[in-house]
Amino acid sequence: MIDPAALAALAAVLRTGSFEGAAADLRLTQSAISQRVKTLEDRLGTALVRRTRPATATVAGARLLQHAEEISLLDRRLAADLGGLLPTPDTPLRIAVTADSLATWLLPALAAVPDLLFDLVIDDQDHSAELLRQGAVAAAVTLAGGAVPGCDAHALGSLRYRAYCAPAFAARWFADGVTADRLGAAPALTFNQKDTLQRQWVTQATGGKPRLKTHYIPETNAITQAAIAGIGWGMNPTSMVDPLIAAGHLTEIIAGQTLDTPLIWQVPRQNRDALADLTRAMRRAARGALVPA
Repeated sequence: MIDPAALAALAAVLRTGSFEGAAADLRLTQSAISQRVKTLEDRLGTALVRRTRPATATVAGARLLQHAEEISLLDRRLAADLGGLLPTPDTPLRIAVTADSLATWLLPALAAVPDLLFDLVIDDQDHSAELLRQGAVAAAVTLAGGAVPGCDAHALGSLRYRAYCAPAFAARWFADGVTADRLGAAPALTFNQKDTLQRQWVTQATGGKPRLKTHYIPETNAITQAAIAGIGWGMNPTSMVDPLIAAGHLTEIIAGQTLDTPLIWQVPRQNRDALADLTRAMRRAARGALVPA
């Protein structure tokens, strides 16, 4: 039996990223938080927290964090079943989402479930499934085809992307046409080193696989603003860039050449009932914003 107070302290450290933050969150002293975590580590015989800035979970710590969130979800479900007789824990639900989803269609889904607090982990759709496998999150928006064993997978539809740049940038780099070589030479705008959208689009559009020169800008809206400023060419969801193309601030690199990324919402089966309302909200929001599967 794991001491619930020690488990809560560990979860708070990993959620806030520090022992100080956990102390403030739980209204305890930092020494009390440290002692509870150390007692839990001593009892289990393994480290649970990497004392870095921010503090991060070891493999064992991530599994215990998942356990803490599963308990919290069960408590919420029981509270609902008993008509509110039990208090609802003030523990944020940790879910993995993509930055582009957050910037476009996701917020209405979260707003539709006001009784939940959220701790959003931003990662590429190709890699958020791994967070689910590791037990680091309670649910995730992932790329279709990466179903995680033990999870319910709900198809959401596809997020459609368009490649674009500033008109002056296009005149400089693509005056003689858009080829794989020119796209490789022109500076691109990439979210992070996990982001493969640009390479996928270049291959789909030209058949080539050039090595791309790129800036790394880990913020969806900042990528669009960087393109407007002429720093590079980028890719973002059509709902974000189409108005800017229509206004003349941006131009499409190859007219009509879009890239669709199919998304799914994955929930471990033990969380299915507790997250049923969120699942319905995610599917409803996606139907109104994504390209049907």
